[in-house]
Amino acid sequence: MAELSGMPAVLSVAGFDPSGGAGVVADLRVFNWLGFYGLGVITAITSQNTLEVKAIHPLGAAPVRDQLDVLLDDVTPAAVKTGMLAAAETVEAVAEAVSNRKAGWLVVDPVLKSTGGFDLGGRKVARAIQKHLLPLAEVITPNLDEAETLTGLRIRTETEAVEAARRLASWGARAVCITGGHFRGPPVDVFLGDSGPEIFPGARQGGGREFHGSGCFFSAALTCLLAEGRKPVDAVGCAKKLVEKALAGAVRPGSGNMIPWPGGSLEPERSKH
Repeated sequence: MAELSGMPAVLSVAGFDPSGGAGVVADLRVFNWLGFYGLGVITAITSQNTLEVKAIHPLGAAPVRDQLDVLLDDVTPAAVKTGMLAAAETVEAVAEAVSNRKAGWLVVDPVLKSTGGFDLGGRKVARAIQKHLLPLAEVITPNLDEAETLTGLRIRTETEAVEAARRLASWGARAVCITGGHFRGPPVDVFLGDSGPEIFPGARQGGGREFHGSGCFFSAALTCLLAEGRKPVDAVGCAKKLVEKALAGAVRPGSGNMIPWPGGSLEPERSKH
């Protein structure tokens, strides 16, 4: 029987998207691309395609806790990322399991709405993330809408994003990256870590095409880079380059949104800063 032979494992705790654009399916694709053994714990089943989300079916805290307990009895991941958790009780269960098992770096992608605006947990989940997951998080990666829901602040400028990042950090997150794909102008990411705020500029990809799963792709790549031992600020910069590469090579499996697609050489995008 083959062993990992130095290939570290990373874990995604998120929803199942049957279209493959987001959630655990997308995360595993990124993990594999970056040379990691992917583990997955499902928090909810969604009924969706590349056009829209029709429904979500949360599994509930008990099945998620059971998956985590059984898995972490056997495997210790180098890093963990959370995506859609769908219920406040599930957030608590995940926080308890990750804390008790002393798993590796934790990246929190607070998925609260779908690309089309479908509510995936809302304020109750946001409050649970604030209370239970942020104190455990190495990095939290909300987009602008998620950062507004979490903090209650209006974010239209880089300065306002920095203020929101400071509030998130005050609740325990060791680093914050607010992704700026929803800014009206260029997609600027705002990072806040030990050395203060840093701005990561970017350019629009795809000539106006709509993408699904770019946030999952970014947080999954970031999780792997932290597992490699990168500093959070360097991991964020590298993950942003990897997302831009995947957006440039995006595919359309259906008649709706484009899906970021990993492919080709990882250099120079993955080179160390």
